[in-house]
Amino acid sequence: MHPLKKLLNSSEKYFTGSGKFNRLKPLFDATKTFLFFPSSKTRYTPFVRDSLDLKRFMSFVLISLLPVLIFGIYNTGFQAGIARGESYTFFQAFLLGSSYVLPIIIVSYAVGFFWEVLFAVIRKHKISEGFLVTGLLFPLTLPATIPLWQVAIGISFGVVIGKEVFGGTGRNFLNPALTGRAFLFFSYPVSMSGDVWMAVKNSVDGVSGATALSILAPEGEKITSALSDSGFSLSNLFLGFVPGSIGETSAFCCILGALFLIITKIANFRIIIGGIAGLIVTAIIFYLIPGGSDSWMNAGPLFHLCAGGFLFGISFMATDPVSAPGTNQGRWIFGFLIGFLTVTIRVANPAFVEGTMLAILFMNVFAPMLDHIVMKYTASKRIPNV
Repeated sequence: MHPLKKLLNSSEKYFTGSGKFNRLKPLFDATKTFLFFPSSKTRYTPFVRDSLDLKRFMSFVLISLLPVLIFGIYNTGFQAGIARGESYTFFQAFLLGSSYVLPIIIVSYAVGFFWEVLFAVIRKHKISEGFLVTGLLFPLTLPATIPLWQVAIGISFGVVIGKEVFGGTGRNFLNPALTGRAFLFFSYPVSMSGDVWMAVKNSVDGVSGATALSILAPEGEKITSALSDSGFSLSNLFLGFVPGSIGETSAFCCILGALFLIITKIANFRIIIGGIAGLIVTAIIFYLIPGGSDSWMNAGPLFHLCAGGFLFGISFMATDPVSAPGTNQGRWIFGFLIGFLTVTIRVANPAFVEGTMLAILFMNVFAPMLDHIVMKYTASKRIPNV
């Protein structure tokens, strides 16, 4: 037997029943589950044979986030080098980016895990592996130099208000990571605004840079030309060599993660494809409307698709099986409306240039209603028994 597993098995009596550490049983179970696959088996019929448990499900999502995370760390250092007027190698940029990104991730996991353990101990239930994903998704939605105390407040709000008050993993109707980001967005707009991406510290003072969605074209110039002139060409937006939140800049890496989730059947492809279709159709409609050439109304579907956090949100946030619809028809509608609302918010409300966050949270609220409508419609089409 594995020595570590033997040690855990011999210590289990202290955390169960009348053991002196029985109140810490959720923490003990979480440690054992994290280190080893769950060993519990169903011993009575009926049996359900499926290799995809919650731990493996969340592990696959973490794997899909690796391209986004690795590139996000590198791009943070790369943008810092540009702000400082210096040229870094890949390793130097990655090392510098790590000094910004890793503390954010550590604080997110540490504070969020504290709340998970606290609620598990109070409610006397096991700690869910769901936070493994939330604890990484949340930092990837943030700018790289957000103060760490704001990271702690944001993840606390997301876990407690977005999930635990409704009963924990599986009972929340809002995406916890997006709930925390929305709280920070409205509470600390200066730190989260698209106009202030980085405050890259050098020997003198901070440097700030705009994101693609905050670019406005001068009068008489098209928005696409203004974006290209500012360094936000379509190729740069697709590859990700632009300022932005840690995980949102590279459309290419988001697509890689989405394909992995679809192939492994972790994410439902209907939400992703429906969202992209909704964004493209809406962007084309706005593009065909006369006027507005200097705004995102005239940006076109490709710029809408690659700029901002749409691909990140539709791939990793909207596909959350808990806060998304459970019916296939509902998933198509859910995704399509997220794409529609994303473009509409960007065009109609420049104060909130990133419409993806609000679009997903708004549709999270209506996901149960979509399922209800679909099931009622399906039931109405059934032939009644004679």
